[in-house]
Amino acid sequence: MLTNYLYKLQPNVTQTAEMVRWIDMLRSHYNWCLNDRISQYYQQFIQGDYCDIRTKAEACPITCFVSKNGASGEPWKQDNQNTVVPMGEYCLLPYDLNNLPYSGKTPRRSVGDIQITALPVLKVARPWYADIDSTVLQQNVKRLDTAYENFFEGKGFPKFKNRSNFTSFTYQAGVKVSGNKIYLSKLGWMRFHDSRPIPPGFVIKAATVRKRQDGWYISVRIEDKTVPDYVPKPLSEVNKVIGCDLGIVKLVHLSDGHQIDNPKIATNKKTRRMLKVRQRRVSRKKKNSNNQKKASRAVGRLYKKITDKRQAYQWNIANEIVSRNVDAIGVENLNIAGMLKRCKVKVDVNEVCPKGESTGRFLPNGQSRKKHLNRAISDASWNELILKIEYLTVKRGKVLVKINPKNSSIECRNCGHTDKSNRDKEKFLCSQCGFYEHADIGAAKTIRDRVIELIEYQKVHGDCVEPADKTAKRPKKRKEKSARSTLSKRVEPGNPKSKGENPETGIQEDIA
Repeated sequence: MLTNYLYKLQPNVTQTAEMVRWIDMLRSHYNWCLNDRISQYYQQFIQGDYCDIRTKAEACPITCFVSKNGASGEPWKQDNQNTVVPMGEYCLLPYDLNNLPYSGKTPRRSVGDIQITALPVLKVARPWYADIDSTVLQQNVKRLDTAYENFFEGKGFPKFKNRSNFTSFTYQAGVKVSGNKIYLSKLGWMRFHDSRPIPPGFVIKAATVRKRQDGWYISVRIEDKTVPDYVPKPLSEVNKVIGCDLGIVKLVHLSDGHQIDNPKIATNKKTRRMLKVRQRRVSRKKKNSNNQKKASRAVGRLYKKITDKRQAYQWNIANEIVSRNVDAIGVENLNIAGMLKRCKVKVDVNEVCPKGESTGRFLPNGQSRKKHLNRAISDASWNELILKIEYLTVKRGKVLVKINPKNSSIECRNCGHTDKSNRDKEKFLCSQCGFYEHADIGAAKTIRDRVIELIEYQKVHGDCVEPADKTAKRPKKRKEKSARSTLSKRVEPGNPKSKGENPETGIQEDIA
């Protein structure tokens, strides 16, 4: 079993200054390695052929490296037969020291391995890097490797770091704990708040030191191979299911009728006022002065306090949800990044200037109203809440199922009719059959029903996976034209023909 424990450090003045110095040097080293890889890519694949100065002959950078000491210099490893890569300009494959034909079995080194191998050269050229632990420098290069792996998986290209987004370093070895003190290589023994003792049998594998607004923290990775990992319950063993619908007015709506309040920690009136005052103080200080830096740290501490409150509240409600007597929890599979995107720009193509050309005037697109919705979504932090629920469900032997929430709040649970006019804020009134209920609680029940359908499907078909476009969809009935579009007034509940579901009994009853 592999897990992480987080503690707050209590370094002295000397250790604090040394860690700040390390972070500055590691950030410079990270940026140098990134620039080196970008330059090597440009020289090898974009620049084209070049003229070698020594031989005065044309060479190709794809096979002959322009910079021998860069990110792609000497890309071949040495094997047991001392096979090496000569530094000649025109070699495609390495050969051994006796000039014998190359067997072709020497593995190629990655860019990260080449840059890690060059770290001793870096310490000789810049002796101040020798003060940093060697594993910290190696993990700094691997951090860049992780950024490139994320890029190849479809995420953004690695960016150069500044003081605001580079605030941590990682130890791979040399970490020991004794009581309320922890030993970090080349930093010495350091006090920390032993708020959570490490269980016996666990071994420290790595440690990440991170600078935050209110001090220094360390995340210790511990492992005990004798303790099995948490295994989620298979869907075939699920008997009871509960559905969760995430919202803003109420943070969570459960299919059993329970609702959890949204405290709006960052968007309430008092917090917004405090944040506005502190940001105003920053803007009124002289630029780059010590007073401005002091005011900026006060803003950072307020943001840190907001984050801590949100995290604590989410852990509490995640425990409340998972502790219910159910085997599976169904949540919405939301595209939050898409929900936070800006509205598309609208240009007036009809208005023309005297020359006959379009003025290109921008029309209102609703972004000024949507920014308040974006703030509320960011403050609710749905993705973080889902991650916490997922962790606790696996820890307690349960399972979390993510379901496509399409039309979950506008689909009638009585007749299956889907229409946007069915919902009016928190009220749901079917325009076809007159079914009435709370819109968000009904959406949670729809999510619960879709999870049950998925479980029944897998029980029948075994390990077969249902297509993604059918996983979360209920069988739809014939879509008919909405009757409410022709009405001048909204149909209010109380019609003897309309029926609703009693939340206590679950039986369809007349509302009137």
